[in-house]
Amino acid sequence: MDPLGAPSQFVDVDTLPSWGNSCEDQLNASDSAAETYQEETLRSPFLYNKDINGKVVLWKGDVALLNCTAIVNTSNESLTDKNPVSDSIFMLAGPDLKEDLQKLRGCRTGEAKLTKGFNLAARFIIHTVGPKYKSRYRTAAESSLYSCYRNVLQLAKEQSMSSVGFCVINSAKRGYPLEDATHIALRTVRRFLEIHGETIEKVVFAVSELEEATYRKLLPLYFPRSLKEESHSLPYLPADIGNAEGEPVVPERQIRISEKPGAPEDNQEEEDEGLGVDLSFIGSHAFARMEGDIDKQRRLILQGQLSEAALQKQHQRNYNRWLCQARSEDLSDIASLKALYQTGVDNCGRTVMVVVGRNIPVTLIDMDKALLYFIHVMDHIAVKEYVLVYFHTLTSEYNHLDSDFLKKLYDVVDIKYKRNLKAVYFVHPTFRSKISLHCHQNG
Repeated sequence: MDPLGAPSQFVDVDTLPSWGNSCEDQLNASDSAAETYQEETLRSPFLYNKDINGKVVLWKGDVALLNCTAIVNTSNESLTDKNPVSDSIFMLAGPDLKEDLQKLRGCRTGEAKLTKGFNLAARFIIHTVGPKYKSRYRTAAESSLYSCYRNVLQLAKEQSMSSVGFCVINSAKRGYPLEDATHIALRTVRRFLEIHGETIEKVVFAVSELEEATYRKLLPLYFPRSLKEESHSLPYLPADIGNAEGEPVVPERQIRISEKPGAPEDNQEEEDEGLGVDLSFIGSHAFARMEGDIDKQRRLILQGQLSEAALQKQHQRNYNRWLCQARSEDLSDIASLKALYQTGVDNCGRTVMVVVGRNIPVTLIDMDKALLYFIHVMDHIAVKEYVLVYFHTLTSEYNHLDSDFLKKLYDVVDIKYKRNLKAVYFVHPTFRSKISLHCHQNG
C-alpha cells in the first residue's frame, strides 16, 4: 500500500512461491525413497537440491514491477533498444534513468552494466546486451548469451545483492530460438547457485505468457523438485550441458592434441633432439604407484573375504556420498583458483580437461574440498571418453600433489573415471615435445 492507501502495483519477490514449493507432493513421496535412488539410479548432472530450488522463482509478469535488489534490462549496444521489457522499465523508472545511461557510454554484447532503479521498486537495474542469432554463428551466440547471464550474476555477487529479477534476455527481435536460449539461461543460473549460492537469496525468472510454457517444460531438467523428477528429466537433457559453470564448450578454444605427440611432423625433425631428456622417472610417480591398491583388493576377492559385487556396491555407495556432498558444499574458493577446467575436444572427439599445477596451492587449501571440487566438475565429464592435460609450468614444491591425496582420489572416484580416461599428457617447460602416458585398463 502507498501512503494514501492505494494498492501498490509492485510485487514483493518474497511473496512469490519458489520453484521448489510448486511440487510438494512429489517431494514428500521421494523423501522415503531417497536412499534407493541415490544407490540404484543413474544421477543427473543437475541433482535434486531443495535449497537451490528454494532460491528460484518462475513468475509470469513484468520484470519492471518486481520489488527486489536488482532487475535485468535487455537492450542493444547503445542501450536505447525499443522492446516491451525496456519500454516498461523506462516508463516506470522515470527520466533520470535515461540521463544515467548516457554516462555508461553503451554496453558490449555479453557485458553487464549497473544503474540505479530510480522510481522502480528495485534498487538497481542491470543492463545487458543479448546476441543477434544466426545459425552459422551459433557457437558465438551461445557464448555471448551465457556471458550475459553469468556477468549479471557476477555483478550481483560483487554488489552483495540478495535478489535478482531476470527478464528473458534473448529478445524476439534478435532472433534467438527461445528453447535454446532457455537451456543456457537455466543451466547458467543453476551452476552459479551451486558455487555461489550463499551470496544470493532469490533469482526470479519473469516471463511472458508466450515464454512461460517453455520455462515450465525445461526447469525440471536443471532444477528437479524431487529425486523422481531428476530421474525422469535425465533423458531430456541436451548433449551439450556446458562446463562446470554452464559455459558452452567452444571448439575454437580447444587444445590440439595429436594421437602420437612424440612423433615428428613435417619440418620438425630438428626439434626431435628435445626428446633426448631422461624419461626414466615415468612410472615412478605417485599416480603410477596407485595400482598397488587394485592388486590388494583383487587378493581379497580371490581369498573370498570380499565378493567383487559387494566391493563394487560398497565403492559406488561411498562415491555417491562424496558426490552428494560435492553438490551441496560451497566450493567457490576452490573454483576461483582456475586449476581445473574443460577446454574442448581433441582430434579424436574426446573431452580435454586441463589441470594447471601452479594454480594449486597445496599447503594453503583444504585438499578434501579440492577432491570434492574435482568430483563436482568431473562427474558428468567422465561418463564419456576424456583425456587429462597437466601443465607443470612455473610450479614449485608448494604445488606438488602428494601421493596420499592422489591415492585417495583414485580410491574415491567412480569406475567410469578410470574406464573412460584414455590418456594423460604432462606438459613440462623443459620438454621440447609433449610426453604422453596412455592409460591402459586391465580387464
